[in-house]
Amino acid sequence: MKKLVLFLLILISGVSFAQNDAKRIEQYNLENKVAIQGYDPVGYFTQGKAIKGKKEFTTSYQGVVYKFSSSENKEAFLKNPSKYEPQYGGWCAYAMGSAGEKVEINPETFKIIDGKLYLFYNAYFNNTLKSWNKDQTNLKTKADNNWKKTYK
Repeated sequence: MKKLVLFLLILISGVSFAQNDAKRIEQYNLENKVAIQGYDPVGYFTQGKAIKGKKEFTTSYQGVVYKFSSSENKEAFLKNPSKYEPQYGGWCAYAMGSAGEKVEINPETFKIIDGKLYLFYNAYFNNTLKSWNKDQTNLKTKADNNWKKTYK
């Protein structure tokens, strides 16, 4: 009987993790399951700039694939993924705050706020980071609320 209960608990938790992974894959800004267009999430923090990740330094976290520029960055991520993952599933923070919309980003347009990575759209003479900076507190509050509604 104990073995049956243990088996059922493992089965249920496995299904739950698979559903969580599928939800992340569906809701996050990914290209072929790869986040941040293949840029290294740790590099934003350690080097203060966007750095393209390399195929040989790749890992998957809850269904989302991340690439890194070095094995050290990959190891840092694996120790604390939530520290390095971009906010709002990697969608444009400004668009999430201003309209609750999922808008593509330019991975080289970013900001670190309170130890978290925020990414922004920047193309065709429209750098949303500039708009974000004008009303960051209000937009961040709205973006947090909008993401909670979007990512149920």
